[in-house]
Amino acid sequence: MGCGAVQPSHSRLPAHLAGLVLALAWVVALAVPSLARADAVLSQQKNCNACHAMEGTITGPSLKAVAQKYANDRTAADKLTTRILKGGVGVWGPVPMPANPQLSEAEARRLAVWILGLK
Repeated sequence: MGCGAVQPSHSRLPAHLAGLVLALAWVVALAVPSLARADAVLSQQKNCNACHAMEGTITGPSLKAVAQKYANDRTAADKLTTRILKGGVGVWGPVPMPANPQLSEAEARRLAVWILGLK
């Protein structure tokens, strides 16, 4: 190389760090589906399935229909969290959704985010 030329740097992550990064990636990849299952379990534990099916209408809309309706709404998680906690009427017709005071706000938020992620 000529005078003043910069030689390319071939820095690599040390092998022990590369292994750690790979292990962490696997932990995250394995945790995501289990979190989704955990929220499905939470919906069963809190009796959401009495009125909402994954697909098809029972008393309330299907969970997938809710996800589809709010797919492009950036405030949907907040709206659904409030609706889950306080109930409401009119969005899906005349049948009211009852309030769910047995849920914490964190649980309602987890359910809302889970529902919005359904495809």
